[in-house]
Amino acid sequence: MFERIYGVTDQRDDVQPGFVRVRLDLSYDGRDFSGWAKQARGQRTVQGEIEDALKTVTRSSETYELTVAGRTDAGVHARGQVAHVDLPEGLWAEHREKLLRRLAGRLSHDVRVWKVEEAPAGFNARFSAIWRRYAYRVTDHPGGVDPLLRGHVLWHDWTLDMDAMNAAAERLVGEHDFAAYCKKREGATTIRTLQELRWERRPDGILEATVKADAFCHNMVRSLVGALLFVGDGHRPVEWPGKVLAAGVRDSAVHVVRPHGLTLEEVGYPADELLAARSREARNKRSLPGSAGCC
Repeated sequence: MFERIYGVTDQRDDVQPGFVRVRLDLSYDGRDFSGWAKQARGQRTVQGEIEDALKTVTRSSETYELTVAGRTDAGVHARGQVAHVDLPEGLWAEHREKLLRRLAGRLSHDVRVWKVEEAPAGFNARFSAIWRRYAYRVTDHPGGVDPLLRGHVLWHDWTLDMDAMNAAAERLVGEHDFAAYCKKREGATTIRTLQELRWERRPDGILEATVKADAFCHNMVRSLVGALLFVGDGHRPVEWPGKVLAAGVRDSAVHVVRPHGLTLEEVGYPADELLAARSREARNKRSLPGSAGCC
């Protein structure tokens, strides 16, 4: 789920003298964005849109860089995204009361900032988070997707067995090396703790997967969903996703499903007094118990 390169502000919990760390809670429809992170070729991104708006409404001569809880890919949506930005004390004092309304007037309709507030000490939007919760939505209705939901729901043209998908999902929950379900990033661990993975069928017939973990590696959610859909439509047995996980290598049969069905719903943080400790802990490279290597 994350981009390959993180900015220097991601690596810093201490706020520089004369600056205030500000937390932003936001949401966006990802269909017309090339993901969260700014890109060298100037594509439209959520980060770029918000940073430009901040610069304009505060009449600043420089751009203040955002750090985000989860760098979503192109086409992925967010309802409960969290970011932070370090602003000069004077600028924050001048604009804090009207900043939210001014951002609403400047930003495009497909991205909204809902809350702007001074962050507690030790807060880092990325490293202080203890979990992220995503939802992936699919319909197996033979008629396809409701046109009003087409930008947020995947159509799977096979009847899906939800019980089989949940049985397969149970084998994936826990702390594992998810290399088989991640796009490898040089020097980065693929060990994650998958806290929740379950499906439910809503009253409108849409199947909704809840996927919650301490963090996600690139393409992890969409790969897990792809594997479980193959179980649900009968192309693979219930045991197959667990066997792929245990093999520890990418399996060409695991399809990365399309991004538009995926939404970042919520990011969780510990109590304020634990934020700095969590941020330090999250920077440690993990290994599974008994595995070779170290931090």
